[in-house]
Amino acid sequence: MTASSPTRDALFEQGCATFDSSLAISAQQFVTHVEALAPGFGRLIVEMEFGDIYSRPGLDLKTRELVIIASCAALGSTGFGAVKMHVPAALRHGATRAEIVESLVQVAMAAGLPTSLGALQAAKEAFDELDAAQAAQ
Repeated sequence: MTASSPTRDALFEQGCATFDSSLAISAQQFVTHVEALAPGFGRLIVEMEFGDIYSRPGLDLKTRELVIIASCAALGSTGFGAVKMHVPAALRHGATRAEIVESLVQVAMAAGLPTSLGALQAAKEAFDELDAAQAAQ
């Protein structure tokens, strides 16, 4: 790191703040879960993805979440869990359900119709869970 680069602790703190404002679980819960699988990897993800990459200028958090959703959808069934996790984050950062759906429809041309349909199903499940939670309040 250069003298002007943030420390890893500063990146982790920034990453935790962004993660906690975006996703349904806390950064600490995520790190603890990943720690059991790969020690140190969860913290690295929070530092790199949410502390560094999410903080770069050029894209707002809404756009970043739409990109993440489309990218995870393009991975096919292995990415559908991440699609479901990032749908609420995209909504929190100002995306509409229509924008999320259109992002996933667009994936069909690059990654295939079955992939797009699977990702749309994951998004629908996330929407349904959010609706159920809101109705329960």
